Amino acid sequence: MGNDLNQNLADSGDARHDLVVGLDAGGTRTRAMCASAADGRLLGEGSGGPGNALTVPEPQLTDHLAEAIAAAVPGPARGRVVAVAGGFAGATGTSADDPGYVHARSALTGALRRLGIPPGPVALCSDIEAAFASAPGTPADGLALVAGTGAVAMRIADRRATTTVDGDGWLLGDDGSGFWIGRSAVRAALRMADGRGPGTELAVLVGRAFGVPDEVLPGGGSVVPSGGVVLGGSGAPGDGGLLGGGAVPGGGVTPDGLGEPAGPGGTGTSRGGGGPSGGGGVVSYDAGGPAVPDWPLARREAYRAHLLPAVMTGPPIRLARLAPLVVEAAREKDAVAMGILDEAADQLAEAVRALAPRPGEPLVATGGLLGPDGPLTEPLTIRLHALGLTLDRVADGCRGAVALARLAHGGGGR
Repeated sequence: MGNDLNQNLADSGDARHDLVVGLDAGGTRTRAMCASAADGRLLGEGSGGPGNALTVPEPQLTDHLAEAIAAAVPGPARGRVVAVAGGFAGATGTSADDPGYVHARSALTGALRRLGIPPGPVALCSDIEAAFASAPGTPADGLALVAGTGAVAMRIADRRATTTVDGDGWLLGDDGSGFWIGRSAVRAALRMADGRGPGTELAVLVGRAFGVPDEVLPGGGSVVPSGGVVLGGSGAPGDGGLLGGGAVPGGGVTPDGLGEPAGPGGTGTSRGGGGPSGGGGVVSYDAGGPAVPDWPLARREAYRAHLLPAVMTGPPIRLARLAPLVVEAAREKDAVAMGILDEAADQLAEAVRALAPRPGEPLVATGGLLGPDGPLTEPLTIRLHALGLTLDRVADGCRGAVALARLAHGGGGR
């Protein structure tokens, strides 16, 4: 990416002023920002590979950190870096013995040494603590919520997490996350195919995302059962920002806060309404499953036979990439998709409620699902209003890490 550090320094009239570096190291990528230690003015940016301190081997983590920092701070300026702070997925600053903290510190120390950046204050925390610090005024106390590939809520006191709700990973938790939404989409498709669930556009979208042949999709891939919905084109879901640092990650979902959800490529859709897919009705059932035109039992069995291996042979976390498909279907009033997003918002609200929030206290949110146009932003805002809370959204933890680096420089580290 472009870097204006040299020009910015020249324009400042003082090429000798001190610099700080802030890092947001998530499950999909690592971002670095170089800023003035005096006023926090951004001077350079860079990015590298995944930065989860628990899942990325230390040699690779060192490489990714060095790549991001090198892009943010050109060689001639590296001697003026006086403090570095990093928010790492998989790490916490509450204990020096925390495995993620140990790996993050070792990798960051190695990266700085490799780049010739002099030793100085190095502040490490979780990526969520860094995201909380990214809010205006760099708050020290309040609540943080991440909803990207993963999902977690935290209470922050004196800039450290004191209470954690969820964030338990794809196997045990991350309720309401991009992964949770994507898994729910696959479950809905399978339930429709085996006769337990209503008709939904998701059966076609999920099937195509995993390469299920058109001839075994509902209506041969052109008609969603009982909804009169015609789908054209094909394609697989994009990362949608739910996996990268951010989303969700994961993205990340790791709970990285990444860009906007992207739908499947080349859909070229033309949709109609009515029925369970378009209007919230329920499909009638017979002994062989749902009475769906053009989707007889043999094709439904073939659908399951193709879909299940395709899902099971890939990394589970990749199901987060299906979340944009649920958003797409919900926009077209697919009742099942709308129900999934509604329940996801409920799950996130429950996570915040478990922190025993006080009306009016800061609540900082990040992650692809909670961006300005995020699919859960509005429904969650409504739910939190009943608790006396307002979402303060931030893009990620990079600016918070810069603020923490400036504090470390001014206060001699933490």
